[in-house]
Amino acid sequence: MQYSNFHEAYIETLYDTYHNPQFFNAPRGNHSREKLNYNLSIKNPVERVCYLPSRKTNIVFNFAEVLWYLSGDNSLDFISYYNKKMPEYSMNGKTLTGTAYGPKIFEFGNAKINQWKQIKDLLTHEDPDSKRAFIQIFDATELMVPNNIDISCTLGLQFFVRENKLYMASYMRANDAFRGIISDLFSFTFIQELMARDLNLELGEYFHNVGSIHIYQPDDEWTEKVLQEAKSDPRNMKPKFKFPKMPSINNWPSIETVLEYEALLRKDQIKMSSLDIKKLDLPEYWKQVLLLFSLYQYIAYKRPIDTSLYENLLPVYQHFVINKWPSKFTTIVK
Repeated sequence: MQYSNFHEAYIETLYDTYHNPQFFNAPRGNHSREKLNYNLSIKNPVERVCYLPSRKTNIVFNFAEVLWYLSGDNSLDFISYYNKKMPEYSMNGKTLTGTAYGPKIFEFGNAKINQWKQIKDLLTHEDPDSKRAFIQIFDATELMVPNNIDISCTLGLQFFVRENKLYMASYMRANDAFRGIISDLFSFTFIQELMARDLNLELGEYFHNVGSIHIYQPDDEWTEKVLQEAKSDPRNMKPKFKFPKMPSINNWPSIETVLEYEALLRKDQIKMSSLDIKKLDLPEYWKQVLLLFSLYQYIAYKRPIDTSLYENLLPVYQHFVINKWPSKFTTIVK
């Protein structure tokens, strides 16, 4: 199935998995409906979000998760600040193994292979037409850990340079059609866009390949609500905004700067006003990410919102934060 954007892909995939499952089963005792060997493609990978209000997309977590990957970190402290359920997947209460893709990308295996650099070198200098530009995520040794609760859902990511565009395919052993696909596809297309900028290429299609796509029973009611909203008005089937594009530059210095400030905000060691962020030597794209992280600091530490942070967000991000945390913005938006 080919879609123009993720918003459309999400609604159709959710409908298909929920209403046309191949199997009803209960892996590890978790009842679900499932389809096997599921594939979709997205023509514009920049449009990587679902805008339906009932789905309550957490745009702050989406950016935090992919930047966590790009930092190469596997610490629970980082990602659990943005998602309080993450400690449930940690074996030692300090780190994540399967869920933390960063170490797999930048220090894979005992040889500590930097797969990102390896692929850049391959596609830039050695063989631009290569079919070997593959980042491995799943490691078979994960299955050797007794009672491991944190095994990588993603097998790997494959990059293709074709006619001056960068295409990418993800391969997953399993994907939750209601929850996981939201954050996974955001991260994977973000990684595709970043690699395209690194290689100075235009963005091609994104291909999503899943061995088992499923919806767990506890999400049935919420799934029905989301599908009902999509069905209630044809306009709900189309994106309501235009998602920002990453700058056509070397974005790594900006990422490093954002990660430095993110850590300080997360640990509550600094506070940043919209003016503080505006003064930074960063492209507007990355200033917007810092505005989101700064705004979330007020939410996480349960303080009254700094309205200037919200007011300086792009409308697309305002839509997401108000929809996700409406009670926090009652004095800002009437």
